Amino acid sequence: MSEPKSILFLMTDQHRADTLGAYGNRLGTTPNLDELARTGTRFDRWYTPTAICTPARASLLTGQAPFRHKLLANYERNVGYLEDLADGQFAFSQALREKGYNCGLIGKWHVGTNKSAGDFGFDGPDLPGWHNPVDHPDYLAYLEERGLPPYEISDRIRGTLPNGGPGNLLAARLHQPVEATFEHYLATRAIEMLERYAADVREREQPFFLALHFFGPHLPYILPDEYFDLIDPADVELPRSVAETFQGKPMVQKNYSAHWTFDTMPIETTRKLIAVYQGYVALIDLQLGRVLDAMRRLGLADDTSVFFTCDHGEFTGSHRLHDKGPAMYEDIYRTPGLIRVPGQPEGVVRNEFVSLLDCTATILELAGADPKAAVDSRSLLPLVSNEQTEWDDDIVCEFHGHHFPYPQRMLRTDRYKLVVNPDSVNELYDLELDPDELLNVYEHPEQACVRSQMMRRLYAVLRERGDNFYHWMTSMYDVGDVGYDPTMSGLDETTYQK
Repeated sequence: MSEPKSILFLMTDQHRADTLGAYGNRLGTTPNLDELARTGTRFDRWYTPTAICTPARASLLTGQAPFRHKLLANYERNVGYLEDLADGQFAFSQALREKGYNCGLIGKWHVGTNKSAGDFGFDGPDLPGWHNPVDHPDYLAYLEERGLPPYEISDRIRGTLPNGGPGNLLAARLHQPVEATFEHYLATRAIEMLERYAADVREREQPFFLALHFFGPHLPYILPDEYFDLIDPADVELPRSVAETFQGKPMVQKNYSAHWTFDTMPIETTRKLIAVYQGYVALIDLQLGRVLDAMRRLGLADDTSVFFTCDHGEFTGSHRLHDKGPAMYEDIYRTPGLIRVPGQPEGVVRNEFVSLLDCTATILELAGADPKAAVDSRSLLPLVSNEQTEWDDDIVCEFHGHHFPYPQRMLRTDRYKLVVNPDSVNELYDLELDPDELLNVYEHPEQACVRSQMMRRLYAVLRERGDNFYHWMTSMYDVGDVGYDPTMSGLDETTYQK
């Protein structure tokens, strides 16, 4: 697989795995993604390294975990962290450029404040921010050229904040045809770039990497009528974790529920929000189909690997929450992950724990570039080839805060999940008995052995990586023999053998 190949990287934002038919959804609204899964590899345990946009996207770009690249928060809610990657930071796009690739990115960037995708070698319009930039000159020109109406919304859905103010906008009805939506615009621009790159493939045998990054289905879900009303709320199955009481959980989760105004809206509104969210996924799937059709029309399908994933998930009412935040539930950490590589087996399903981070080394290997600089990434190509290969039987994720600093670390195994919260109670979930993560069994006596084993394993992984979060764990929990001076002083005579 060392021969250079073109790559189409399709990415969404804040996308639940269970909205895809390939992951069990029965609404039939993702035919194009389901076909990609049928003809490629579906990863059932695909996790984000951190459930927040900028750090996750920086990890994809660099192949490094957030604690290492140090871009730890979105700039819109930054609380003092770095806002751009360091000068000289490794990025896979630059490695591909050195291999002669065309590199393009259409859509959401969100990897810093001052440095754009162009600074990292990507062609394409600069579309900054976290939501559809509907006032962007290129989008306005797109509408004008086609005689399409401007952005206008109504039927806003929002709750009431604890201080009595209006809550964040969660959804609204868009008074534009599908052809005028920002999603249709992005797909059109991606097809135009694909056509330019296809000419270079034909004329110079120059491969390409083209990323199409949608801003949705991130809230607010703003959709034209046919997608706003596509799903009958009566057909929506509420998540079981809507029964969340937050008993035995960190208080920050209940606070976040109030921030996202869940209890100020009737349950019928929650059903409608979930229905509109699924409609948003359907609209994006339609646009993905347009791009995949263009790839086939241009004769690129037989030599182009296709990825689909997202930066992180979304709550949509699970645990009485919206958006994402300081709660390391499956809803926002487990995400969809699909890869199709020409010539590799179809319909493969893998259960290994893999990460968005692993895309980086996979892309580099496909391009014949050295993946060593992507130090926290591992190529997924052996799994795509359906090989039997050794793989870790657990995965570690991290979080550093959003509206405020809030450090967390998570270890997920086949059956259990451990979450360490220095400010509060730790969490342990038995996902076999409690897949909805409603009961925190961290303090249950019968879980003492599991708790100890997982704490020691998490500690060992963090120490091996150089993630300094382990220092807090050293003094607070049963982490086993540390084998070093945990005071870090080197001055205490009691640390020396006489």
